[in-house]
Amino acid sequence: MKKIVVTVATVTVVGLGSAFFTDSIHAEPNQESIQDERSEIKADLSKAESEVADVLLNIEKLNEEVEELNDALEKNQKTMKETETEIEEKEEQIETLKQEISDLEEKIEKRYEILKERAVSLQKSGGDIGYIEVIFGSKSFSDFINRISAVSKISDSDQKLIEQQEADKQKVEEQKVEVEDKLAELDEQKVELKGMAETIKEQKKVSKEKVEQAKKKEEELNSKIAELKLEDEELVALQAEVEKSLEQSEGTNNSINVASTSNNGGDSSTTNKNNSKESKSNKKKSQASSKPATSSGSGNISTAINAGFAHLGTPYVTAGKTPSGFDCSGFVSWAFAQAGYNIPSYTGALAGVGTKVSYANAQPGDLVFFDTYKTNGHVGIYLGGGEFIGAQNTTGLAVADMTSGYWKDHFSGHVRRVR
Repeated sequence: MKKIVVTVATVTVVGLGSAFFTDSIHAEPNQESIQDERSEIKADLSKAESEVADVLLNIEKLNEEVEELNDALEKNQKTMKETETEIEEKEEQIETLKQEISDLEEKIEKRYEILKERAVSLQKSGGDIGYIEVIFGSKSFSDFINRISAVSKISDSDQKLIEQQEADKQKVEEQKVEVEDKLAELDEQKVELKGMAETIKEQKKVSKEKVEQAKKKEEELNSKIAELKLEDEELVALQAEVEKSLEQSEGTNNSINVASTSNNGGDSSTTNKNNSKESKSNKKKSQASSKPATSSGSGNISTAINAGFAHLGTPYVTAGKTPSGFDCSGFVSWAFAQAGYNIPSYTGALAGVGTKVSYANAQPGDLVFFDTYKTNGHVGIYLGGGEFIGAQNTTGLAVADMTSGYWKDHFSGHVRRVR
């Protein structure tokens, strides 16, 4: 961009100061240069807009994934509640069965006492002595029952009582085992559901992070598009200025030719002086637009401010820190190094160096920050008069206006003074 500005300045000077040259003033190559650069910008714009479209499609897809994960998580939570409810029911059943078993054991104990009394009564009434031995020789109730059956010294009613007791106990035990197995199964299912919920949450987190990254990419691309559109607008204005200069130049040549013919070769010294004077005036204006800024600070700061002017147009290179290629923070760090200052070479650290000052009190040499793809995502060196010099990712190292357009919109007032 700076190259084009210098070319325009040259065209203006040559156009207005070449009254005695032919009508061919080499304007066409300059217009072609501008048009070529506009074509490149439009190509970049088309590519960036295509990338934005792709990013938007990706965001839509990711949002659908998040919604699907939300549905899955909701179903998981519903199943979890149902499982917990069923676990509570089974736990209540187990408590009920435990109580039934406890009641049955009391009944068994009472029946045991009854059977003992009956056995003693049988013995007293002349029964076989072996029956007493069965009672006192048994080691457990089951052993006792086996002994009773073995000696066959019990009545039919006692036998039915024993059989019913054993059946009741077996039934309760089976129910207890069944419920405990189901409870264990539900507990395992609950653990599995919790694990699934954690997995879904993690997937949801990753998907959301991808959405944020995609949105960040969209913002970066939109910022790039805004910069490209801004640059294209500047080139349109520049092209109009070139065309205007060409028209003025052609008009001046035509007027001089008419005057020369009407005066029949008269004295043209006055015309030459006027044209020369006008050319010098335009040249001074042109030179003033690209003149390095002066600093109200120390000589070292002036060195940092002016260091970049010899390298205007240096291409933007990510992580670039030398005149062969700069990124924004790399240029700032390099420029201050030329003045003997050792400052960081990335924006995150530069945003905290020196002293913070208000934009109203900003001086040439202060660092100015812009909220591009992130807070303080871009940095440059303030030149005064609302201008700064910095490595822009579209134009390379250039002087830019921060009082209007893209840079004004992205400047939040963050200014740091290194000295």
